Amino acid sequence: MADNGVLIGFSDHPEQLLLNRANRHGLVAGATGTGKTVTLQILAQGLSDAGVPVFAADVKGDLSGIAAVGAPNEKMLARAQGMNLTLNPAAAPTVFWDLFGEAGHPIRATVSEMGPLLISRMLELNDVQEGVLMVVFKAADEEGLLLLDLKDLQAALTYASENAKELSAKYGNISPTTIATIQRNLLVLETEGGTNIFGEPALALSDIMRTDTTGKGYVNILAANKLIASPRLYATFLLWLMSELFEELPEVGDPDKPRLAFFFDEAHLLFRDAPKPLLEKVEQVVRLVRSKGVGIYFVTQNPADIPDTVLGQLGNRIQHALRAYTPADQKGLRAASESFRTNPAFDTAEAIQGLGVGEALVSVLDEKGAPTVVQKTLIRPPASRLGPLQPAERTAVMAASPVRGVYDTAVDRESAYEMLQKKAEPEPEPEAPQPKPHGGPWAGDEASGQPAPRARASNRQSMGEAFAKSMLRTIGSQVGRELIRGVLGGLVGSSRPTRRRRY
Repeated sequence: MADNGVLIGFSDHPEQLLLNRANRHGLVAGATGTGKTVTLQILAQGLSDAGVPVFAADVKGDLSGIAAVGAPNEKMLARAQGMNLTLNPAAAPTVFWDLFGEAGHPIRATVSEMGPLLISRMLELNDVQEGVLMVVFKAADEEGLLLLDLKDLQAALTYASENAKELSAKYGNISPTTIATIQRNLLVLETEGGTNIFGEPALALSDIMRTDTTGKGYVNILAANKLIASPRLYATFLLWLMSELFEELPEVGDPDKPRLAFFFDEAHLLFRDAPKPLLEKVEQVVRLVRSKGVGIYFVTQNPADIPDTVLGQLGNRIQHALRAYTPADQKGLRAASESFRTNPAFDTAEAIQGLGVGEALVSVLDEKGAPTVVQKTLIRPPASRLGPLQPAERTAVMAASPVRGVYDTAVDRESAYEMLQKKAEPEPEPEAPQPKPHGGPWAGDEASGQPAPRARASNRQSMGEAFAKSMLRTIGSQVGRELIRGVLGGLVGSSRPTRRRRY
């Protein structure tokens, strides 16, 4: 086996992923329970050993075992012996991340970084609503309003609604009703945990592209077992991360090994009900991020879950067993078998259905960049632990993390929400100058000895003053009426008796 590859397993010869072809992307597919997670673990640790940082989503929690030294059982040792392979248990340097900050370091992005297209996807907006959201972003940019977290976006939407007439004249019709719809969808996103995604400190790409002191690449694991309950949130966040890699990293061509390997588990969620502009963006990122030295690997149950425009760019393929029980399954099976370079020794479609657990059909790119003939391959056992870490073990790994303390505390600096609040507050009235105690002229320029002119008394009354004066007027009127009644009563008292009044 060459030193410039990652050992996947054995057919009639070692099957390996060449490092200088690992940025040409790949696919790991197969039905549930056929061994996809173990294959992902082997690839991630092999790339890490070669000095390549890895970012992977862990949907079920099983991938976390990569951070612990393996304890091979008899079955695993027998498989390694059958491959003439020496199994050296070892752990990979690991950093855990979690959008909710529970099973890993918090990972965030700002609203501005995410952009209107991806946020529209998150909020399930239609074309008209997406257009209005783009106007809100544009107006906020021109007003110098920083959009960092969800309350900033809410404040910007309120500002746009209150100034809809002016913005409509500049950008086209903006309906307050449409803005209200966006705000309601934003509330739904908040209830799904979207508040945790947006804010600062935002993720720095350099922190997921680290190597340790021995030169091994860190395996960055996103704890997604809770996040996967919000599929659009999960898919949109990972798409944002892919887009950031594409937009920020410089061109490097075809390096000797990737700068980063990105594994997208449950990849079908990325494409489910995705609008055409989003699909075009995914296709663009996959096609061009290769030259940035990034390899993207989609992990899914069926290759048919991925559009042909994207599937055609995945040169390294590992296909575990598929079950074709329905017409849709049979269509996916045909698509999977036809995507391989044919091996005359067996029928590919039949071979896919007959694979056992831990077996796969493998076709990778050779030194010339051409796909190899598909081979039935026995996947090698991993060097790290099979199965998840215990909570105490995860805590220990996080305590030794190179980013410990960097992202754990959120920062809420002045942004659109605070700036618009200040604009909405009324300006304080200037304080009236105070007269001297004895009613003399106000203090003027003491140095010149010239007093300032007397100020005209204000006609304004405080609420307390007005209430007191009203009471005095009422009391005065009652006393006056009693006096008049007394006088008149004395003048006419001799002619008729006085009537008692009821009050």
